[in-house]
Amino acid sequence: MLTRTTSGHYVIGRTLWHIGLLAPMQTGLREVAAPFLQDLYAATLATIHLAVRDGTRVLYLDRLSGQRSVPVISRTGGRLAMHATGVGKVLLAYAPADVQHKILASLRRITPYTITQPTRLRAQLDRIPADGYATTAEEMTLGACSVAVPIHHGDNVVAALGIVVPSLRRDKARLVSALTVAAHGIGRTLGPLAGTPEAPRPVRGH
Repeated sequence: MLTRTTSGHYVIGRTLWHIGLLAPMQTGLREVAAPFLQDLYAATLATIHLAVRDGTRVLYLDRLSGQRSVPVISRTGGRLAMHATGVGKVLLAYAPADVQHKILASLRRITPYTITQPTRLRAQLDRIPADGYATTAEEMTLGACSVAVPIHHGDNVVAALGIVVPSLRRDKARLVSALTVAAHGIGRTLGPLAGTPEAPRPVRGH
């Protein structure tokens, strides 16, 4: 049920993770998203992420990567800080005000490039609903940049879809376009699901 890491911390084990996958929302998302993730990976050979918000953390439902992908620390079933990941920033932008305030009040530095200034991150979050995407630049892992988009299901944002590459300087527009098409496809394919991730509405004016 639980696994102990080398640092002595306990994380969800394989058995508990498989039980969690029986939840209709997560199972439906992963099954529907799988072919879209595979197409994105085949086109880019980069690390592809499907994630949802779990409280104040981002939970990775799926990850595709290969030998040519940028090394990252994410893993399926793992949780990372929302403020330092592309998928996390997307989900944070649509999180309730109390979740945003809690995270903005304790921005932990993970790399020298992690954004720890609340006003700077707040400005990024305010732009995400209008821009349609979020980016990071070596904020979680050195040498890894990411871009992510929301997955809409009806009026809600139920997940985020992201990609990790060495740099976004030349290919950001192309990657955003590919992610947006895939996210729209996932959202259209999702049928009625039992339950939704926590509070997926955008927050304005904060």
